[in-house]
Amino acid sequence: MIITNSTFTLKRSKIALLILSSLFISACNETKPINTEKSASLSEVKALPLKNADDLAPYLNRNIQDEVFYFVMPDRFYNGNTDNDQGSKTDIISAGGFDKADKGMYHGGDIQGLQAKLPYLKGMGISAIWLTPIMRNQAMQGDSSGYHGYWILDFNEIDPHLGSNEDLKRFINAAHKENIKVFFDIITNHTADVIKYVECHGEDGLQYLMKEDDGCLYKTLAQVAAGDTYQAVIPKGQENLKSPAWLNDKKYYHNQGDTTYEGEDSIYGDFSGLDDIDTNSPEVVTGMTEIFKNVISEFKPDGFRIDTVKHVNIEFWAEFAPALVDHAKAIGIPEFFMFGEVYSGDVKELSAYTTIGKMQSVLDFSLQFALQDTLIKQQGTHKLVEVFENDAYYNDSDSNANQLLNFTGNHDMGRFSGMLKSSDFNYSEAEIIQRTLLAHAMVYFLRGVPIVYYGDEQGFVGDGGDKDSRQDMMPSLVDSYNDDDLLANIKTTADDNFDENHLFYKTFAEYADIYYQYPALRFGEQKFINADNKPGVFAVSRTLKDEEEIIIVFNTAKTEKSVALGFTLKNGEKIYPAFKSDEFVDGTLTVPPLSFAIYQVR
Repeated sequence: MIITNSTFTLKRSKIALLILSSLFISACNETKPINTEKSASLSEVKALPLKNADDLAPYLNRNIQDEVFYFVMPDRFYNGNTDNDQGSKTDIISAGGFDKADKGMYHGGDIQGLQAKLPYLKGMGISAIWLTPIMRNQAMQGDSSGYHGYWILDFNEIDPHLGSNEDLKRFINAAHKENIKVFFDIITNHTADVIKYVECHGEDGLQYLMKEDDGCLYKTLAQVAAGDTYQAVIPKGQENLKSPAWLNDKKYYHNQGDTTYEGEDSIYGDFSGLDDIDTNSPEVVTGMTEIFKNVISEFKPDGFRIDTVKHVNIEFWAEFAPALVDHAKAIGIPEFFMFGEVYSGDVKELSAYTTIGKMQSVLDFSLQFALQDTLIKQQGTHKLVEVFENDAYYNDSDSNANQLLNFTGNHDMGRFSGMLKSSDFNYSEAEIIQRTLLAHAMVYFLRGVPIVYYGDEQGFVGDGGDKDSRQDMMPSLVDSYNDDDLLANIKTTADDNFDENHLFYKTFAEYADIYYQYPALRFGEQKFINADNKPGVFAVSRTLKDEEEIIIVFNTAKTEKSVALGFTLKNGEKIYPAFKSDEFVDGTLTVPPLSFAIYQVR
């Protein structure tokens, strides 16, 4: 069944092909090797420099919809200063945990390393950098370290493994000089695991008495109301680890045991022992708001990504989010922007945080799940329609679907290429490359703001999510990382991976170039044109008032597909070399397998 939008009408004048990316699969459905050395690129065809952050409006006044994001874990990127590898030299709680051969330990990447690689990021067309949390962590919890940044003790200073506050300020200033924004990843749901329970950890808080239960079982709100509670205890010598000081008071935490991530305990429970903050408390709302107002004033970031949003009561966000945006505007950051992590594919649940919760945007997990459905599980392109037909749920005074943050994978769920590798379809490397590039094209050119997960531009794959998707860009010593062959080259993660000639790096730079050139791809209203209930053509238009109309056509099938779009190319018109003019006949476009095309029709 072909699904079409009968109300769609195309303008027949000024038709021009903007870009076509095509990686072919033979008629017998066997993938052919891709010659990455000889394939023509858009930059070669144009013979012009690709657009990057220099070509955009000044960062301070730039709309979020103008950005191309790079999501990076600083510890796994580049080591700019080996002197900070072991963390603090004076505070033992934030010292140590450095072991480059262990995927759960610090590997030495830092803020100075990020600053050194700004030209690399700019060359790929990146205009905004989102860092995993950088505030001072408890260096060790159990047998793992806080390399990822999510075990915060001190909200006033950067983790010493990553550098100093002054290093961070220098990095932000350097990025701003390149017209690149910097976004922090922040946490209000929990702090590092310091508070223990007598019933689970003994009177001193240093034992572990409930091994058979694998944690401290959650106490429900009903149990708490009936007086069945845990007795919270802070081990001797750890009473003043957190900053600001009010965070050391046990009364500002729920203290109800470990969450199962479902039901009420997803709000009130501890994440594997991490101290769950009582965000229902008015004092906590005020305190957390002041913490992050101070962060904005001190470092002048351009926005925040907010962690674990669905695990905090929504009333908290309704007060917290507008207060921070207002504060940023008051101190001269007019386009300060915040987006939340709501790990859900349910559009109604996602949009609740941008409307009721008064947050500006969220990461679009619904689109990511649809990318998995269509490009990994080989379901129909109607799965994409199911996402976009609900875009109106996001509309309010400061939110709309064009501001959603699009992504293919991340540090928790893993990389899109890794999902392809581990799927039941036994994809070849060539087909993994094709599908990975097509997924990124959807992230760039469908409505929303594109994010590239660090390492994707170098063909990283990985063995799964969490630690298995947090590889080193600098030469790695982790065996389980280094046994992966990277896509589209002969390297592994044991090599330095900042290759600006890599197929993916160059392709993403070209995607950014097109994205920046045509405002309709960033601000245009998206309308559905064509979809199918099996792999095939998915087409949309992006229209910006009466000024510009763009048509984007994707083919998710392993064979070429034809679709009637209602316009034709002029005979002899110069088009991208990967596409043959005789494949567009009488208004019908024949799209090669696993490819996409973008046209301007006015």
